[in-house]
Amino acid sequence: MGLPTFKGGIHPYEGKELSENKPIVLLEPKGEMVFPLSQHIGAPAKTLVAVGDKVLIGQKIGEMDGAISACIISSVSGTVKGIEPRMTAGGFIVPSIIIENDGQEQTVESFGIKRDIETLTKEEIREIIKESGIVGLGGAGFPTCIKLSPREEAKIDTVIVNGSECEPYVTSDYRMMIEEPKKLIKGLQIILRLFENARGVIGIESNKPEAIKKLQELVKDEPRITIFPVKSKYPQGWEKTLIFSITGRRVGTNLLPAEVGCIVDNVDTVISIYEAVAESKPLIRRIITVTGDAIENPQNYNVRIGTSYELLVEASGGFKAEPVKLISGGPMMGRALADTNIPVTKISSALLCMADDEGTNDPVTSCIRCGRCVSVCPGRIVPQQMIIAAVHSDMDRYLKLNGTNCCECGSCSYICPARIPLTENFSMMNRKVYEVKKSGRRNQND
Repeated sequence: MGLPTFKGGIHPYEGKELSENKPIVLLEPKGEMVFPLSQHIGAPAKTLVAVGDKVLIGQKIGEMDGAISACIISSVSGTVKGIEPRMTAGGFIVPSIIIENDGQEQTVESFGIKRDIETLTKEEIREIIKESGIVGLGGAGFPTCIKLSPREEAKIDTVIVNGSECEPYVTSDYRMMIEEPKKLIKGLQIILRLFENARGVIGIESNKPEAIKKLQELVKDEPRITIFPVKSKYPQGWEKTLIFSITGRRVGTNLLPAEVGCIVDNVDTVISIYEAVAESKPLIRRIITVTGDAIENPQNYNVRIGTSYELLVEASGGFKAEPVKLISGGPMMGRALADTNIPVTKISSALLCMADDEGTNDPVTSCIRCGRCVSVCPGRIVPQQMIIAAVHSDMDRYLKLNGTNCCECGSCSYICPARIPLTENFSMMNRKVYEVKKSGRRNQND
């Protein structure tokens, strides 16, 4: 029998050999630091500082503002230089706090103080996670304190750590599994304290044998935690496909994982939970892969949130070839960048610098109804029909086709022989649906 997997998916060039054997390097912050108030799904944080204020490492500078929101924590000590709109990797101009780093590395009094995890209540653990500003670090940015507070806590029977890292080129989670496996296990143990009826499962793609072996050794005496190798295939890391691969359960359209008894968190999210709860270190850093055929020295970095992408390029030796495309994230779900004058945020994972962008200059032709997009879609929906609704802004038809179940993984665009920008259209349509629902309108004609 083969390894567990899901129906659909693709096998793009992985590109991980460029950086997977490059240990994480600590990159010290310098100069101006930029903290967008929206680094997560939900409402932007509400600023707690003013221009001229002195701030410390670990100080909360943005407060949750709404039912779904997240705190923003300063990663440096220094002076608030401004509060103004700045561009982010997602292409949005977002109100941001600008801090001039003083290089003094002064921290709040509680920073780094060890806690006895065994004495903490569930409520205290969740409060620490909330105040630490932790969100899903796999790219979605959903506030973790909310995810770990489902309505029916007792029905959660499986806590899954997403260690698949299926996005091509990106190796930051892999390096964390290799370099910080004990923190990963301890972070999962903290989450399991919140769900007494749950088992812990770390799902890892089969193309990471060293990580699988290392973690299996660490959990051999852990009765509630198992390592679960899954087939290497994109997008194995989508939470719905990973849940199916591990449990056989299907998460239907508009359902949440908690409704089928599962909680899914990314590797670095779980490690960040450990650091926040056990070591009193809020989320102030990201592990970033800088890679691609245009960068001189591909590398994985431990970098403070707020750091400019320009510093990442500089630390990697600059460009060895003129990049034709810069992407924040991986090639499948990342966002193209106009330049590197943007800050690292909580949802940053990689900077991909490409000297050759194969296929982007191919002409778009008519759909030949070959059905390849349907065969690879992990959401089991019909891109060939959805694109007709999307280009005509037919929201009712798009919803009837379960278009919002699209995870925007890019598999359909990748496989399409006509080079139709399917995912791009679905992303815009999903945004329209979200805006309509948020405004309370019933349909696009109201």
